[in-house]
Amino acid sequence: MDARVLGDADLARRIAAAASEGAPDAEAELYTRLAPRVRLYGLRHLRDEQSAADLTQQVLLMTIERLRGGKIREPERLASFVLGMCRMVVLDLKRGSRRRARVLGQFVDDLPRAHLVYEPRVDTEQLTACLERLSERERSVLVLTFHSERTAVEVAQELRLTAANVRVIRHRALVRLRLCMNGGEPAS
Repeated sequence: MDARVLGDADLARRIAAAASEGAPDAEAELYTRLAPRVRLYGLRHLRDEQSAADLTQQVLLMTIERLRGGKIREPERLASFVLGMCRMVVLDLKRGSRRRARVLGQFVDDLPRAHLVYEPRVDTEQLTACLERLSERERSVLVLTFHSERTAVEVAQELRLTAANVRVIRHRALVRLRLCMNGGEPAS
């Protein structure tokens, strides 16, 4: 039977059943179906295209290996299993990053300057120009959120808006600001 007409659970069972001789068509179809979901999860949580691509490769490779080894007990819940794998891998990546930063902070004086991690500088002139192109309300929401470190509820109370409205304004303002900073459309 053609792997494209099988459901996710049937593909998972086919991969598990053919572990010794392999089921490359079923594995390829499973990858094709799940890769976009994993990539979107990676973009959302890692905010980097390359990190999302790495996450996709790692999670789907681990999933196929577990299927081949018969270690997935409920193939009908494959999508949930993959989402759980995404969460675990992202948490591990973030933990490792924090750990590296902490160790680097402890021993930074002992390291030669050439080995320090480069942190890109923000073009403050461009950021100022982009912020000025936003409406007063959008600027207020961004300043209260990121500079004053207030929650959406606190910002809403101060600006006499709803918390949901603050989140929408913040999201739209960040999209326009990001476009402006990347040389796309102006933030107005």
